[in-house]
Amino acid sequence: MANYTRRPHWLKLKPLNPTILAEMKILTRDLKLHTVCESARCPNQTKCFGEGTATFMILGDICTRDCTFCAVKHGKPQPPDPQEPTHIVAAIKQLRLQYAVITSVTRDDLSDGGASHFAQTIKAIHEYNPNIMVEVLVPDFSDSLPALQTVIDASPTVLNHNVETIPRLYPEVRPEADYQRSIELLARTKSLNSGLLTKSGFMMGLGETRQEIINVMVDLREVDCDFLTIGQYLQPSLSHHKVIRYIPPEEFEEYVNIGKQLGFRHVVAGPLVRSSFHAAEAYLLTMTETERYA
Repeated sequence: MANYTRRPHWLKLKPLNPTILAEMKILTRDLKLHTVCESARCPNQTKCFGEGTATFMILGDICTRDCTFCAVKHGKPQPPDPQEPTHIVAAIKQLRLQYAVITSVTRDDLSDGGASHFAQTIKAIHEYNPNIMVEVLVPDFSDSLPALQTVIDASPTVLNHNVETIPRLYPEVRPEADYQRSIELLARTKSLNSGLLTKSGFMMGLGETRQEIINVMVDLREVDCDFLTIGQYLQPSLSHHKVIRYIPPEEFEEYVNIGKQLGFRHVVAGPLVRSSFHAAEAYLLTMTETERYA
């Protein structure tokens, strides 16, 4: 079993730049916003913040679920801030974003799981500038079809929902979630709007086998998932799920090739890849290739 503190040479990370982190913290503090980058302790914070990008996390920073891989706080959250969509727009304006990624904590305490808040945020962005592309990374909304429809009706550019890991590990890693429910959410998205691009992602290094990984990729393609991200699980603290194995870069490349063969429109995989890492570039590259061969 891998040691929590000892990582292979390809995962030797540069220290986060405190100046860049402080600048983003000032922005989020002044606007009463949160980023999943900070809450989930993403290793790419300095790179993304330095490039003027961030993944905003709406509905507060306290999750109602307690997944064993996740660094986001869990407990009893506060009611949603009705000014949050306006604050998101202010941050987008200040950062001059043309592609915004919005995610959230899971809010099982809300009747619609926070879907209406997602919709309000998307609409507020489009009212500010209809040309801004919005990718949403949504929870499973406790299998509510009306909640999913609410988000889709707001016209996001990409709807992302991560399966996170293989089904065998769900009871251990995501005890309050359900693998098939996540697959069904992606399938329902296509049935409600066949033209909406869908995306999903999962981590490696939690104890999965090669065949189990491929099986997940096949499951995602069977529901016509367009984009896929695969990254290395990094243990946030000693109280979280242990890293079972560090995956070498060449194995990630193998899964990129398998994903292309399965028909994903774009696959990004690597030790430091996260679901929203370079999301804009992936989307724009895919659209450029689509136009080229149209």
